[in-house]
Amino acid sequence: MTFETTEMKPAAERVTEEEIQQASQWVIPLRAEIGRHLIGQQDLVDRLIAVLLVRGHVLLEGVPGLAKTLALKTLAQLVSANFRRIQFTPDMLPADIVGTQIFDPRAAQFEVKHGPVFANFILADEINRAPAKVQSALLEAMQEKQVTIGEQSFRLPEPFFVMATQNPLEQEGTYPLPEAQLDRFMMKVIVDYPTMEEEMAVIDVAASTQEMAKPVPVVTLDVIAQAQQVVNRVYLDEKVKRYIVSLVHATRKPDDFQLKIGPYLRVGASPRASIALTLLGKARAFLDGRNFVTPHDVKSVARDVLRHRVVVSYEAEAEGLDAEHFIQQILDEMPVP
Repeated sequence: MTFETTEMKPAAERVTEEEIQQASQWVIPLRAEIGRHLIGQQDLVDRLIAVLLVRGHVLLEGVPGLAKTLALKTLAQLVSANFRRIQFTPDMLPADIVGTQIFDPRAAQFEVKHGPVFANFILADEINRAPAKVQSALLEAMQEKQVTIGEQSFRLPEPFFVMATQNPLEQEGTYPLPEAQLDRFMMKVIVDYPTMEEEMAVIDVAASTQEMAKPVPVVTLDVIAQAQQVVNRVYLDEKVKRYIVSLVHATRKPDDFQLKIGPYLRVGASPRASIALTLLGKARAFLDGRNFVTPHDVKSVARDVLRHRVVVSYEAEAEGLDAEHFIQQILDEMPVP
């Protein structure tokens, strides 16, 4: 992985608590409005908002029927964003996502027809069913915020937010995501079943013959863009920054931190994990109304940031231990500033 060098810019002035309060006035109404249309899944909603605030993408893993599509669609409606759902299948072509060139016989020239990826919010449903060429086309869109059709490149709308899903049960006819693409997702969130009380409430809503009112927008994309600028200015202390880097380095060289898990880890997290922990820590502080990041902010998102970036060894698999087991051990044993 390489990093481009850019001209050094002066550090942004630290945001004040008053600015945080003013820029986050839409958070509570947004959560409340989502709660009217989506029962439970509050942790999922908070993670979607956090990733949106730092211009990232999220991968969701869970069995069908857990309201993953509803969550993103509702969020898109509440922030006045364009939403597109793309159902991935093994016979898809890149043109099915990004678009293609169509020949116009009257003008005797090719015209570009944009694909469904030209939207603010993209639901990439069952992304692991797409073949490699389709995944690479989406990868360019996620990383570069642009697509290439023929000899032309086109910028995607801002914000551009991809929520991909994959079913952990069905593996037939799937193409596992390569590590390079997994690393582009800021978070991998495991979506669990609702509680009994939540599921009873779901039944009440589903059994009703009345049509549910459509979500009413509570915030605009311009306000979201302003909030993104405020999140960038949330203060990150040097001790918390070192804590972030130590967590990531512990996945690569655990022996340096007196963690006896070296033989169980085959690949550690990339520097993108450190960046994601930093940005999402700031987003968590913003959502809680604070102008500084705490170690708890970092720990609250660490498993979602690291679980898809850490690869365990055959020894760990033989003992039935997954990456999340060792990530939790690192979080429990690493000193907190």
